[in-house]
Amino acid sequence: MTSVQPGVGDVCGELAYRNPELFVGGLPFWMPAVRTLVLSLAAVLLFVANSRADDGREPVGMPAMMQAHMRANMRDHLAAISEIQSALAAAQYEHAADIAEQRLGMSSLELHGARHMAALMPVGMQAIGTTMHQAASRFARVAQEAPVSGGLSRALGALAEVSRQCVACHASYRLVRGQPH
Repeated sequence: MTSVQPGVGDVCGELAYRNPELFVGGLPFWMPAVRTLVLSLAAVLLFVANSRADDGREPVGMPAMMQAHMRANMRDHLAAISEIQSALAAAQYEHAADIAEQRLGMSSLELHGARHMAALMPVGMQAIGTTMHQAASRFARVAQEAPVSGGLSRALGALAEVSRQCVACHASYRLVRGQPH
């Protein structure tokens, strides 16, 4: 007499017959959840692949250590802009000017290691960076004059020019691991 191994269908059929609460529409209760998980993962992977493909920004190759250095600089720039906004809100124009010049302006280039970072950047990225540093120095002068000129709106306009350069750079370039351009 030959013994026949029961197939998955036989086992599921027997299980469904004995425990119908474990099955929904003839499928094990966990199958819809697995299907949803698989479809969700596929959608995420597709989105990630397409977002990279559709990203029109120019990739800027840079060793990991230099990327970390640049990202630390960018985070400090963002923190400086936040501190400047707080100082302006408190009518501390001189303080706002000091933050801008020391951490964003032309005086900050040595602090951020701009010379060795610039060598890794495309010319357009360098130009945006230089424009941002110059705009920060201009903002510092405008902020210093704000108490006598009543120019909070002028100071805010000058600060907007600084952040416009940040937006332009981040919209145009993205860091990738690898060798410089």
